[in-house]
Amino acid sequence: MRGERRRLAGSGGNGGRAARRSEPQPPVDRGPATGWRLWLRRLFRWGLGLGLVAFVALGISVAVAVHRIPSYEQLKGTPAGQTIRVRAADGAVFFSVGPNYGRWLPIREVPQVMQDAMIAVEDRRFRYHPGVDPIGIGRAAIFAVENYGAGRRMQGASTITQQLARNIFLSNSYSFTRKLREAVLAFALEWKFSKGQILELYLNKVYFGGGSYGIDAAARTFFGHSATEMSLSEAAVVAGLVKAPSRYAPTADPKAALGRAGVVLSVMVDAGFLTAAEAANTKPANVKMAQESGQNSARYFTDWVLPQLDLVIDEGTASLDVWTTLDLNLQRAGTAALQANVPPGVQGALVSLDRDGAVRAMVGGTDYVSSNYNRATQAVRQPGSAWKLFVYLAALESGIRVDDKVVDEPVTINGWSPRNSSGRFSGEMTVRTAFANSINTVAAVMGDEIGFSAVAGMARRFGITTPVNTHPSMVLGTAEVRVIDMTAAFAAVARRGVSVSPYGITKVTTSEGELLFQRKPEAGQQLVDDWVAAGITDLLQTAVNTGTGRAAQIGRPVAGKTGTTSSNKDGWFLGFSSGITTGVWMGRDDARAVRGLQGGRAPAQAFSQYMRVAVARRPVEQFDTQVVLPEWQLEEEGDAYFGEPGSEGYVDENGMPIELPIDQPFAGDGGAQTVPPPAPADDSELKLDQNWLDEQTGGGETQPPQMRAPVQPRTPAQPPPRTPAQPQPRAPAQPQSQPPPR
Repeated sequence: MRGERRRLAGSGGNGGRAARRSEPQPPVDRGPATGWRLWLRRLFRWGLGLGLVAFVALGISVAVAVHRIPSYEQLKGTPAGQTIRVRAADGAVFFSVGPNYGRWLPIREVPQVMQDAMIAVEDRRFRYHPGVDPIGIGRAAIFAVENYGAGRRMQGASTITQQLARNIFLSNSYSFTRKLREAVLAFALEWKFSKGQILELYLNKVYFGGGSYGIDAAARTFFGHSATEMSLSEAAVVAGLVKAPSRYAPTADPKAALGRAGVVLSVMVDAGFLTAAEAANTKPANVKMAQESGQNSARYFTDWVLPQLDLVIDEGTASLDVWTTLDLNLQRAGTAALQANVPPGVQGALVSLDRDGAVRAMVGGTDYVSSNYNRATQAVRQPGSAWKLFVYLAALESGIRVDDKVVDEPVTINGWSPRNSSGRFSGEMTVRTAFANSINTVAAVMGDEIGFSAVAGMARRFGITTPVNTHPSMVLGTAEVRVIDMTAAFAAVARRGVSVSPYGITKVTTSEGELLFQRKPEAGQQLVDDWVAAGITDLLQTAVNTGTGRAAQIGRPVAGKTGTTSSNKDGWFLGFSSGITTGVWMGRDDARAVRGLQGGRAPAQAFSQYMRVAVARRPVEQFDTQVVLPEWQLEEEGDAYFGEPGSEGYVDENGMPIELPIDQPFAGDGGAQTVPPPAPADDSELKLDQNWLDEQTGGGETQPPQMRAPVQPRTPAQPPPRTPAQPQPRAPAQPQSQPPPR
């Protein structure tokens, strides 16, 4: 009974539970969602909505960008910057500034090792992503979190496609907006072009340092051959440059470039492009780099001429061809002449001008690589006796003639007593002889007589732009000048007194041939009369034929002048022949004395060596004046006068000159001639002009001051027949009667 009851109770219980389970249960009312669950749902819904909107906006932006991106052919022709090519007088390109582009290489011509190296080091998932690499972005984000506060930016997220978009369409500014635009353009590029086209654009446009854009330009710059010939080692070097071109470029740091190449090889192994054995057998250290020329003196010229572009054309972005006056053969000859003759430890400069001022050669130093300071156009140095060009020009213009008599004797002007380099005084001589042998006392007296301001004015007239003082010592070249200015002054003399302005640009065109600038010939201004230019040319030619500049002779007529400053700190020679005018300077940058440096030695020898090449293909040209040799043969001495023993006259025990009897033979002529007695002088000729004396001394207040009549301009006249010079007793200085017309 008891078991039956349990069985019934058990079955009844199971049935009750089954009945209760089968009955519908009312829903549990949990109430509205509150707290964090509510905000989670809202964030999910808002994020989903915003993501959908962003996706649509991204799609629209990409579609618009695809429509606006130029065609593939247009992108190939779009330069990365302005290129300026400088051409010599014969049209040859000898220098380029700005981006350097090699030959455009289709992707099929790019070595596979170059493609693999670039993909491995810059974007190893390039073949698979749609332009933006999510994995790369994630890794970059982790890097940013780990280095938060360290001042390091997020890096490694840009794909090859993104870099291409930035190089072509954007700037390198680091901002979120730029990164967003970069991503949009990357999607558009991937949509519009194939992977091969994108890689081809990238390899031909990316910057590799050293001014080189594209792998072909990089290979030619760093290795001296085309990119089609690159080895694995060379490809590793080039691929490693993109990260930091200025740091790893072989032209900047060869060791850093080779070290970076080793990193590229390791990355290629990790990416599966190389085996460990292949990487181990590759030796970037064995790569032969192209040797940069140790001397490129033409850079002195380009440094001078390129800034002048701003004066002749408007600013633009088009690539330019600048056509210049430089003669590359003469440039090489000038560099060789300077290097062959400059003393050890001494610098030098050379400027060579054609008749109209065209710069045919410009050498601003012995080596541009070691020093790019242009001493031809920037340095200011004392010209020494080369400055006497302006002293004698002013003297000739005032009425002094080349055959007039002057006296080399002690003189003091305002407390200053000039002396000759020889330490001697040679007595009476002609103006021609005094100039040829650079007699300092004569130049000082001339400057005092005609006025130091007149000499300064003549220098200004002939193009000297540096400060000029009017102290008595200025006649010996104490004012500082530039080599190019002095050369232009001598060129004006060679042009018969017509001004010469040095220039280097003849025309400027775009790379397509559009003419932007064309230089027009300049007539120049008449600085002095023809007869003055002829007179100074006579003096300059004598200085080369028989005076201090004999080392400058080249086997044809040459006119020129030496210059040596005190303590031999500077040596100059400037002269012209057959339409070419050349100036040479030598000295130390620190203005220290150079033992043995004289204008008539190393500078004159460099001038001669260069001018023999410069005028070799030009006809021989005679000057307008015929040189008459001085009274005696002179020994060589830079900027000093040496005569034969006894030709300087006699002095007593106190150093005072002794006057010889009139009928005694003149030692300078070897006793072959006697000095005839002077003709009896008319008393009227010896009378002084009282009015003139009163005017000069301030006497005769009762008389009104007499005004000098202006000197009438001269016209060229035939000089009187010249006879061997004979000493004449000097009478008191008087105004010339009947001066030759100017």
